[in-house]
Amino acid sequence: MTPQFPDRQWGSRTNPLSRAANRFAATKPGSWLIRTVTPLDRALLERTDAKYTVLGPIGAPVILLTTTGRKSGVPRTQPLLYVHDGDTLYVVGSNFGQAHHPAWTANLLANPAATVAIAGERIPVTATLVPDADKEAIFTRFIDITGAYAAYRDRTTRNLRVFALKRA
Repeated sequence: MTPQFPDRQWGSRTNPLSRAANRFAATKPGSWLIRTVTPLDRALLERTDAKYTVLGPIGAPVILLTTTGRKSGVPRTQPLLYVHDGDTLYVVGSNFGQAHHPAWTANLLANPAATVAIAGERIPVTATLVPDADKEAIFTRFIDITGAYAAYRDRTTRNLRVFALKRA
């Protein structure tokens, strides 16, 4: 049996701050602000092996995903919200609803070996693209975390990539 991924979430998704932040994140200015603070969040996550995140007080479940650059071969690290499913973590390449897929998704398509930092642990994983037939149920769980994902999907015409991450 594959061991469960640890789960560490602080804050609450139901407090007034969280509800307001989720509404704001669904807007274009909100998406811009989140993209702007991502380097700060990445630094905090890296220093704590994803124990703490700038988004923690609003109950956002965040991991650090490190992929290998498909062209450069250099490690690339991105903070991402995730859905926890015991021995599987799911991540979605929403890119805030922008027209192009985020680079980390192309990196995983080229090389599915990656590392996840979660709850103070670094864990090697293998990524699998979730088939279209299974994506909607998983995507609905992302919308439950923050309705901003529905706005991101509505902003773009591309088919958002969803990946399942399992321990390597």
